[in-house]
Amino acid sequence: MSLFRKIFGNSGDTSNSKKDKEEKSPYTPEVNIPVDEMFTRNFQKNGGKFIYCENLNEISDNFLNILEENDWFECNVLCFEPSLNYLINENKLGIINNTEEAQFFFSTCENLIGDEGSILFSSNQFKHFKPNELPINMVVFATTSQLVGSKGDGLRFIKQKYDKEYPTNITTIKYFEEEKEEDFLHYGSCHKNLYLLLLEDL
Repeated sequence: MSLFRKIFGNSGDTSNSKKDKEEKSPYTPEVNIPVDEMFTRNFQKNGGKFIYCENLNEISDNFLNILEENDWFECNVLCFEPSLNYLINENKLGIINNTEEAQFFFSTCENLIGDEGSILFSSNQFKHFKPNELPINMVVFATTSQLVGSKGDGLRFIKQKYDKEYPTNITTIKYFEEEKEEDFLHYGSCHKNLYLLLLEDL
């Protein structure tokens, strides 16, 4: 996806974007924003920590960087997905099922919702737990093919993906900074200190 390469230093010629900025009035509303750009803006505005990765080696390197940044070495991790165990095992972390003793929760997700900057989960990641029952620290591994425009698009994606065996406990997490909860508009919402490892797969 060209947007991510542009943001993270892999872009080529930037003259076209400069020209567009010069010609566009600052009061002109933006329309038809690509879903990747829309998600990135809204997710970061909501306080999420975004790490773009071009391959699995970068996923491993950046996962290690997250551990170093938070001093999460030799800690316990809550994770219900065996496909992620290789990252946990190669960093010598412990996998437990106790939500209170885990330092962070590690999972995949169903979709990334562009217009909200939120992340859509289901029982495939959360089992029966509600977001507020999980550790406040989360690391989510997703791919660019999981980007969708709206929550409705995400629900349709789930319906197509799982055919008749639909997951339960479908929920989104949207706020990633504690102060967002103080706003009465966000009363009752659950915030998480969330890192998103996004793998380019398109």
